[in-house]
Amino acid sequence: MEKGTRKMSATVRSDIYQTITDRIIAAIEAGAGDWKMPWHVTCGGTAVMPINAVSKRAYRGINVIMLWACGQAAGYPAGIWATYKQWGELGAQVRKGEKAAPVVFWKMLDDDEADDQDEGDSKNARFVARAFHVFNAAQVDGFEAPALPQLPEPERVDHAEAFFAAIGADIREGGNRAFYSPGSDYIQMPPFPAFRDPVAYYSTLAHEATHLTGHASRCARDLKGRFGSEAGAAEELIAELGAAFLCADLALASEPRPDHAAYVSSWLKVLKNDKRAIFTAAAQAQKAADWMHQRQPVPAQKAA
Repeated sequence: MEKGTRKMSATVRSDIYQTITDRIIAAIEAGAGDWKMPWHVTCGGTAVMPINAVSKRAYRGINVIMLWACGQAAGYPAGIWATYKQWGELGAQVRKGEKAAPVVFWKMLDDDEADDQDEGDSKNARFVARAFHVFNAAQVDGFEAPALPQLPEPERVDHAEAFFAAIGADIREGGNRAFYSPGSDYIQMPPFPAFRDPVAYYSTLAHEATHLTGHASRCARDLKGRFGSEAGAAEELIAELGAAFLCADLALASEPRPDHAAYVSSWLKVLKNDKRAIFTAAAQAQKAADWMHQRQPVPAQKAA
């Protein structure tokens, strides 16, 4: 009886997967007409990562996508979030009637709990998503969001150029199509002047660079076992999310790609058939972005 109770409890808790998947599906469907996905979020012309008001740390993975989607739907001007209790610690008060956004943390399970879970991946079977809820700075009284520092665009462009140079990719220029060639392991980019502006160039490069990380010598991203015939659609979703994460990290706008509009229906199919798919895609995109960040030179320490 106790075992059955744990099983039922695990099923109820797993609803966080469905809740977040449904919210992201709704955001994708709402933007499909003009190809504005929930990860195409900008503030003052640049993409920004959602951050916690207390720790000042950026959210990661699936939480980034969820908070971008919620913030975009509500029209919040800043990506600053915290729990009800955390806002109170800052001397702020969540207004009555405001609705929270669900986000997750990953909890390690004990042996009995792990037996009751089916995460679809034996490497992660001892971890499960647990929900908590956060409110945006626009939903509270007694808190003034700080002005976000804005680097001039030339400095952001120079930073992006140095960032992608540091990952050591074979980037070739020419033609009129951007793509990554898995067999030959190189990125093909149209000439720089073919893009509307530098931000459009680096947004596209971020997408192709995310594809590059899937190579066996890097993140070794093999999606066929997880997604089967839908592995291609999942890979494109990972590249879109990875590009969005990188653009936010580099303070660049995450540009809508109308030429990728054909993927929307396949993404929706994947997400509607598998409530954990967006969690996997976001985790793989975060892993790809982390891999590129790990290739960056360590800043020199200033002398005392």
